[in-house]
Amino acid sequence: MSVFKAGLFKNCVAIVTGGGTGIGRAITYELLTLGCKVVIASRNQEKLENCVKEFKPVGEISSIVCNIRKEDEVRNLVSETIKRHGKLNFLVNNGGGQFMSAAADISLKGWNAVIETNLTGTFLLSKEAYNQWFEKNGGVIINIIADMWRGFPMMSHTGAARHAVFNLTQSLAIEWADKGVRVNAIAPGIIESPTAAANYKVENVFAEVKEHLPSKRPGMPEEVSSAVCFLLSPGASFISGTTLKVDCGSSLYTRLYWHVNDHEKLPANEWIPPAKL
Repeated sequence: MSVFKAGLFKNCVAIVTGGGTGIGRAITYELLTLGCKVVIASRNQEKLENCVKEFKPVGEISSIVCNIRKEDEVRNLVSETIKRHGKLNFLVNNGGGQFMSAAADISLKGWNAVIETNLTGTFLLSKEAYNQWFEKNGGVIINIIADMWRGFPMMSHTGAARHAVFNLTQSLAIEWADKGVRVNAIAPGIIESPTAAANYKVENVFAEVKEHLPSKRPGMPEEVSSAVCFLLSPGASFISGTTLKVDCGSSLYTRLYWHVNDHEKLPANEWIPPAKL
């Protein structure tokens, strides 16, 4: 169910924030199938426990409740992971959150919540992983951002935060290069999942946007997870400070200049979704 060879990440340990739902869930699942030991984290204990229970037959998975906006909880997440497994190889900063709103209607509290979750949380986790393990042992960090290249109307808070993480990725890649740490980001386009749908107020949002995408379909969480696994792998050993767009060209596309006709040339990969295990 992965395009990568079995055992690719055998004896490796990863933290995946937001690992129980959406894109994070797909990343967790694929890492497990490749032999990686995974610790998933989020604020929602019930979702974490459900994911651990479901994925136990696949590989070694555990969870830690963590609000990534709180430094003490972040510190505990990293130290407890190292205590359980004796090391840390990968950090996937996938946890985040936002809500739709016109910029003029966003309260300071709402603005700060989104900035702290998407930007500050990523910084705190990266710093803690570096200070506790990566500085002396090396490692790989992947930051999940967004398609915010042409602004993000109705989500200006997350657009600002995600673009800041884009820059943070570049900065950390250079600062920590001499310690054997690679830092990259992935910018997913429109990815269909229940978690993503909850961010939008539009009913059947994925059906509505298809005609505006050159692929004529949204992406799948598994198509993001395979990109994450590549950047974590030895095949990406000379890639750092880079952001990989996983959007099938949607960030380049505008019908003002060119119209892509309806087609079925880019079918989704027919993998077995984790829910069918």
